[in-house]
Amino acid sequence: MALRLDPSSEVAYRARMAELYLADAEGAYSRNDFRGTVASSQLAAENAAKAVVAVYRVPSWSRDPSHELREVLSQVPERLRPLLEELASIAETLAPEHGRATYGEPTRGLTPWDIYGRSDAERALSYARRAVEIMRIALKELGAPQPPADPPCRTR
Repeated sequence: MALRLDPSSEVAYRARMAELYLADAEGAYSRNDFRGTVASSQLAAENAAKAVVAVYRVPSWSRDPSHELREVLSQVPERLRPLLEELASIAETLAPEHGRATYGEPTRGLTPWDIYGRSDAERALSYARRAVEIMRIALKELGAPQPPADPPCRTR
């Protein structure tokens, strides 16, 4: 039995994930949880890039989808290419933070909470906001499904 994926549902899923991780990053920042801000910002950017990739093909499970986004650029309307190159750069910049925000720097004896300060969180959050903004623009221009402007989020 082969697994079949509906591309439009993958686009909507990834876009919703990007929106929810951005909201999570905003919440973490408001609590001065700088590690959490960076971790969720990275995931927001990753999923924003994957939402655009999913318009054209199934994205991989890589933490750095920048190469996949760059591979589909030739299929994207030319007017969107500079924006999507910017999105690829953001995803590429934040990708290494997934491991650091999860595992720290063990060889240096640093936990993830030891690594990040306010300026790191602000930088990552700024990137995540821009990544999600670019995703929204691109998906609208491409006529792809988009998540609600204010996605619902359940908490336990």
